[in-house]
Amino acid sequence: MSQVVAPLPEVAHQHAVFADGLPLDCGAVVVPLTVAFRTYGTLNAERSNAVLVCHALTGDQYLAEPHPVTGKPGWWESIVGPGKPLDTDRYFLVCANVLGGCMGSTGPRSEMTDAEGRGMGRPWGTDFPQVTIRDMVRAQKRLMDHLGIARWLAVIGGSMGGMQVLEWAATYPDAVLAAAPIACAAHHSAQNIAFHEVGRQAIHGDPDWMGGRYWEDGRIPARGLAVARMVAHITYLSEQALTRKFGRRLRGASALTFLEDVFEVESYLRHQGSTFVRRFDANSYLTITRAMDFFDLAAEHEGNLARAFAGTATRFFLASFSSDWLFPTEESRAVVRALNAAGARVSFVEIDSDKGHDAFLLEEPEFHAALGGFLRGAAEKVGAYGPVSP
Repeated sequence: MSQVVAPLPEVAHQHAVFADGLPLDCGAVVVPLTVAFRTYGTLNAERSNAVLVCHALTGDQYLAEPHPVTGKPGWWESIVGPGKPLDTDRYFLVCANVLGGCMGSTGPRSEMTDAEGRGMGRPWGTDFPQVTIRDMVRAQKRLMDHLGIARWLAVIGGSMGGMQVLEWAATYPDAVLAAAPIACAAHHSAQNIAFHEVGRQAIHGDPDWMGGRYWEDGRIPARGLAVARMVAHITYLSEQALTRKFGRRLRGASALTFLEDVFEVESYLRHQGSTFVRRFDANSYLTITRAMDFFDLAAEHEGNLARAFAGTATRFFLASFSSDWLFPTEESRAVVRALNAAGARVSFVEIDSDKGHDAFLLEEPEFHAALGGFLRGAAEKVGAYGPVSP
């Protein structure tokens, strides 16, 4: 990998700008607030068929279309479209780049502003204030109001997206008819924080990191960011998936060497790292991983997770995957127990899969059927399941 990699390309994203900004949990105010987003399908006349889809750590708003930077298919394209679980003939899907992201929403790549919102001629970089999952949800709420939607038919997401779903249900329960947090937890485990810290230290240790001001020389800490992606990607898979895909197969090397890829799994991880650095900003990676690490929904409610959902009328559907060791099934069950204690309506399924954490993004017919059925049931409850009103 070259030491110097071109900065991320500039892309014109669909967005909404809020001149009054957004107060953050840390006490800072981001002025103005920009939320980049994409929509799929048509909002019906009653505005009752809107579904918010929340993306994971390295995702973005390009849910079901070719990515404007990589050209790759949307990250959940397999279940979005006519006749699919997220049926665009029936639902109006909204997906927003999270606060702190690098695909158009306000984040470290955005121009730094003063308290009055005046531009200061340089990116925020490491001066960008620390954000929380709740801050991300508040930014999405501003977008919801901007779109004229009073209540989401459903809020859906996996991994960090699932954390956002839980925060939505706790912070704005009257705005969420149905919630589907997938392959997630109510707080980040010590092990997950540890993996994130390894990635952050790899970025900090890159010679091109330059104290987070790499943009001044038109560089990015490509090697450190690539290693961070490689470490994270290992946690998204399972031992069974790695064995099935790669085993101990070699790439034609005739002798042991440390100077080239020998095993196919090495080549795969290096490819994941090298492609990631061309679409993601290092300072955004640091910002968002910290937001995940600090997420603790019970702590927001005096240490009692059930209190987060007290009196809720929201319907819940949770799904986990048997080989997911990043967010194991027991963490989903803990959320289910808290929902039961709060008297909430909740259904739960553990999908038998050997694909690891990434299973929620891959072809899993049982999961797709369960999610589609849950969403259809919620839509039928409010009379929103049917052809979109002309």
